[in-house]
Amino acid sequence: MELMDVQAIDTMCRAGYAGIMTEAEWKEMWQMYEAQAAVKGTFGGVLKKMGIAPEDGWKVIASQYKSSVEEMLQEMDEVGVEKVFVDQQLIWSRRHHKLATAFSVEQIAELVDKGKGRIIGGAGYNPWRIEESLRDVERGVKEFGFKYVWFHPNSFGFKASDAKCYPLYAKCVELGIPCCFQTGHSAEPLPSEIGRPMYADEVAMDFPNLVMVLTHTGWPWIDEWISMIWRHPYVYGNIGAYYPSALHQPTVDFMNGPIGRTKVVWGTNGFGLTRCKKELVELPIRDDNKKRILRDNAIEIFKL
Repeated sequence: MELMDVQAIDTMCRAGYAGIMTEAEWKEMWQMYEAQAAVKGTFGGVLKKMGIAPEDGWKVIASQYKSSVEEMLQEMDEVGVEKVFVDQQLIWSRRHHKLATAFSVEQIAELVDKGKGRIIGGAGYNPWRIEESLRDVERGVKEFGFKYVWFHPNSFGFKASDAKCYPLYAKCVELGIPCCFQTGHSAEPLPSEIGRPMYADEVAMDFPNLVMVLTHTGWPWIDEWISMIWRHPYVYGNIGAYYPSALHQPTVDFMNGPIGRTKVVWGTNGFGLTRCKKELVELPIRDDNKKRILRDNAIEIFKL
């Protein structure tokens, strides 16, 4: 497969990638304890090799992002990406007891409008503000055409099976949209056990018609991630947050098999459309599977 053979759909890009964040906002986010701890731990070795101090770590990510929607659309044209998904990205700081990142429904709607059909909007969920969040989800879908919700259990400290998450699932079923949420560990110092994919098991039984997308590969519980996707008809997986070249072999094998080929979608987590697509194309899996993962599965799951 060549790079331009498939017009891909990035099912987990980031609003920041479209140039929505100012330098001041980047710096403010980077002062959060979780961000500073991540650059000293998870990403410390990389920054040290680059000669970048932890307090300047934001510059590395910001430099990979685009300065505007127009610049992002240009890259999409150059590497064959038809659509990207962006959401409110509601992530909680356990240390500071406030949202570490958060975009409003209106900000996401503005990106969708500027994208002229190529940016797909998604809502977020704050289990500390259930009523307000559900109103935003409904407004995003009904007023602005949002197609999904993305939720970050690790930072809020609630397992996917927690009662505080159930109102979200009911609302997603009512609106007929997928609920996406992070599974696996977190790069930041957040409780990893909360992200075990197995916590989707009971949810899938309580909400048999709920479409769930387990993002971030579920690592280090890859077997649980695969099990949930294999076991439940409406549970899917997203490989975003890892460069395809860094995916663990069981994940690649699953993507190359009869179940994974129809139930896994591609996402970048804002790590770069060009690199992430090139590396996916280069994976040792069947070309027809690559096409499904890069495009076809997303169309079916999100009703595009």
